[in-house]
Amino acid sequence: MIGKVLGGRYEIIEQIGGGGMALVYKARCQLLDRFVAIKILKDEFVNDEEFIRKFRRESQAAARLSHPNIVNIYDVGVENDNEHQIHYIVMEYIKGRTLKEIIREKGKLSIDDTLNYSYQIAEALQHAHLNHIFHRDIKPHNIMIAEDNRIKVTDFGIARAATSSTVTTTSNVLGSVHYFSPEQARGGYTDDKSDIYSLGIVMYEMITGILPYEGESPITVALKHVQEDIIPPRELVPNIPEGFESIILKCVQKRQADRYSNVDKLLKDLGKIKINRNEKISNTIDDTDSHTRVIPTLKIEDEINMKNKNKKNRKEKSKKDNTLKIVILGILLAFLLAGSFFYGYFKLKDYLITEDIVVPNIVGEQEDVARGIIEDLGLKFEVRNRVKDSNFAPGEVTFQSIDQGTTVKKDFPIEVTVCEGESLVDVPHVVNKDLSYAREQIIDNELKIEIEYEHSDDIPVDVVIRQNPEGGTSVEPGTRVTIVVSQGEDIKLVKIEKLVGENVEEAKRIIKRLDLVEGEIKYEPNDEFEKDVVFWQSYEPGTEIETKTAVDFYVSSGPSEEEPIDGDIEGDDLETPITFTIPPFQDKEETQIKIIRIQDGISKIVYNKGHKASEGEATITLTGKIGALFDIYYDDIYQTTLSKEE
Repeated sequence: MIGKVLGGRYEIIEQIGGGGMALVYKARCQLLDRFVAIKILKDEFVNDEEFIRKFRRESQAAARLSHPNIVNIYDVGVENDNEHQIHYIVMEYIKGRTLKEIIREKGKLSIDDTLNYSYQIAEALQHAHLNHIFHRDIKPHNIMIAEDNRIKVTDFGIARAATSSTVTTTSNVLGSVHYFSPEQARGGYTDDKSDIYSLGIVMYEMITGILPYEGESPITVALKHVQEDIIPPRELVPNIPEGFESIILKCVQKRQADRYSNVDKLLKDLGKIKINRNEKISNTIDDTDSHTRVIPTLKIEDEINMKNKNKKNRKEKSKKDNTLKIVILGILLAFLLAGSFFYGYFKLKDYLITEDIVVPNIVGEQEDVARGIIEDLGLKFEVRNRVKDSNFAPGEVTFQSIDQGTTVKKDFPIEVTVCEGESLVDVPHVVNKDLSYAREQIIDNELKIEIEYEHSDDIPVDVVIRQNPEGGTSVEPGTRVTIVVSQGEDIKLVKIEKLVGENVEEAKRIIKRLDLVEGEIKYEPNDEFEKDVVFWQSYEPGTEIETKTAVDFYVSSGPSEEEPIDGDIEGDDLETPITFTIPPFQDKEETQIKIIRIQDGISKIVYNKGHKASEGEATITLTGKIGALFDIYYDDIYQTTLSKEE
């Protein structure tokens, strides 16, 4: 893969990591000239169409997450390479190390670092859970520590695609089983509390330096998650604050209902410990906020036997103390009570003892077929919503509320979403792509394009800044996609001020104030302007020019030194006066007249002054040798050449 270019812009530089599902490479984005990380699926996954579809859907969902503690996903794509497909995700490149590497290096982390990292991870989970995305594979291997000590959680949404697929890999299980929640180990229903459990295990490992459960095989470790309690952290590291230990122990409760009900409450307790290490944290389990519980079957036979025994004792006593009528009445009463208990037992049995049913996968099935499958199992089939989805044919189930393999009771409702109407098309991701590529992708997807422009100091010219609808959105064919394209920096115009007659330092200050740039500054003798005074500028005052433009100007070095007239000098070498009568422009208020003398092969500005039209013709007297040429310029525009004759 080294040297290969994906998506026409991502050049692979080196491999920087890998896991059970993918290899991770460092790459350079040729368009934006920045480094990115690219996760490329391993070959064993690319032929599983169901997995690929779920992988793309979950990755696109995760791409919508935007949080400082979550690795940004920039792009999701596929590249065809000689009939071999390369599925990849382009992510933010983090210069740093994984949390697992840091734990291995240090053995265990300080209380400050553990609390800091735990809080940042929890904040990332809070943002994801608010967007209805569960990680399902929180472990130190998926947590990056940047150079500024900021946490970056990666692989959001991808674990769901993997666990929903029929594809499994031993290496992936080995890396994750130490952090599995009990419900994941059993193959049961997972939710936000599963992420809380995994975070609890990560906190345990950070603060103690060891994992709570070890075993010779993944199955052994998974069973320990289900059956065994962890050793309290303070038994291994006594200086751990009691409140922090309570937080960890509450996170790793076996039952989902006994953990924190959401990450918000976990963050609140972590915040308390960060402020005050001696803060007491309640580890009380609130049964009122738990899931529905199965009431244990009543041992009614034991109660009946006990009551019969009591009746027997009472009956024996009654034989001694009471009449036969009382005895008979007691026996009748015992029979009535026994009958009532048996009747109640069988009625309760109908409610409490129900068959466990494993939920099948019905995504992709037609609605009537899916309904038949669910109802034949004794479950309820309920349509929650009908949407248009380009990934499914009309009438197919696009979503089921309970994952495949989850165990539920009879009559449990399975809610589904069904695809309706004509097939939709996906809006392509074109942000940060050049205009020609974006136009081609949008049109190829049977969509219309509308282009708007705006200036940007960061995005290169003709690169897409943003789009609406966002990439990955499913819409009807022909929908208009608006893209905003960069025009580059916002160029501003300023009117240049008069520099002629100003001291050279003041001229420089004027140029800086106008956000212009000093150009060529040339010193020449000048008889009309004092030393260090500007006598010519490259742009006429009042002219509008772009900021950052270079402005040239000439500065007087003082009066020119005239050569003395020597009677022995031959006439051709003697400079004598010459007078010009020059009319200024009549349609302008003032004309800048400049005269350049060409003599002995040397060009020299000998006159440069403004003349008002109201003053009429200008009479100018200069000196020169016979044969000297004088080029006349009006406002730096050449007009004519005059020569000095005898």
